[in-house]
Amino acid sequence: MNALSLLDPRSHAFRPDLADARLQGRVEAQRFVEGTLRRITAASTPIRGAPRTDGGVASEALHGEVVRVFEETIEGWAFVQLETDGYVGYVASDALGAVDPGPTHRVTALRTFVYPEADLRRPPLGLLSFGSVLALGGEAVTRGTPYRLLKNGMGAVVATHVAPIDDAPALDFVSVAERFIETPYLWGGRTSLGLDCSALVQLSLAATGIKAPRDSDQQAASLGDVLSDGLLGTRLRGDLVFWKGHVGIVADPETLLHASGYQMEVVAEPLDEAVARIAASAGLPTVVRRIAFET
Repeated sequence: MNALSLLDPRSHAFRPDLADARLQGRVEAQRFVEGTLRRITAASTPIRGAPRTDGGVASEALHGEVVRVFEETIEGWAFVQLETDGYVGYVASDALGAVDPGPTHRVTALRTFVYPEADLRRPPLGLLSFGSVLALGGEAVTRGTPYRLLKNGMGAVVATHVAPIDDAPALDFVSVAERFIETPYLWGGRTSLGLDCSALVQLSLAATGIKAPRDSDQQAASLGDVLSDGLLGTRLRGDLVFWKGHVGIVADPETLLHASGYQMEVVAEPLDEAVARIAASAGLPTVVRRIAFET
C-alpha cells in the first residue's frame, strides 16, 4: 500500500502532478505549492470532484468562507481546500475574491437578501444562506427596518438576519437543525436552499461552536462518543445515528430528524419506522454517537 492510498483525498490536497506543500514527505508529486488564501465572494459555489461543470458536486462553499488555492487554470477552475472543514475539490475561479476584509458577522436567518441599498423595495442583488459570513460596516434604518451595510459598499442586509461573528453560540444544535425542516434534499448541498444529511449535522453543530467534518463517514469516525448499546440503550436528544452513507439526529427518543433522500427534504419522522425503512437499502445503523451539549 503506497502513501497516497493512506490519505483521504477529500481532506488532503494532492494529485500526481501537484500537492499541498504541507504534505511534502508524505506523498509523491511533481511539485509542491504553499497555496494562497482566497475568499468565496459568490453567494455559494459547488465544490466538484473534477474541473468540469458536468462533474458531480461533492460539497458547497458558502459566501465568506476561505479556501486555500493551489492552482488556477486558464479554463477558469481552481483546485482548493476549504479552510472551514478541509474539504478538497474544484471551484469556479470567478467565485473567488480577496481574503480581506475579514468577516464581522454571520447570517443567522435561514437565508437573507442582499439589497443594493438599505431598502427592501429595491430588487435584491442576491441571497445568502445560513452560516455565510460577511464584512459589515455602517447602519441604516429605512421605514423602520434596520439594516447593516456591507463594508465594500456593495449593498445592505436586514440587521435582524445577522449577528456578530463572535456572539455566543447557540446551545442546542438540534433546535438549529429543526429550523431546516422542509428544506429540499440536495446531494452535496450546504445551504438552506438544499442540503444533504451530513451538511445538516455540520451546519447545525457549527452554530453551537462545534466543528464537524463534511461527510457522514468522517463524522461517524470522529464526532462525540460511541454508544455501545446503540439505539437499544437510552436515546437522548442530539444523539447521531449513522448508517453506511447516511446520518440522522435524534430529536427525542421516538423521533429522527434528517435530510432524507427518500422524502427529498429535511423531515422529522418516527425513529423506529425510519430504521426499518432504511434497513432495506442501507442495512441497520452502523454506530450511534453522543455529543455533549447544553439544552
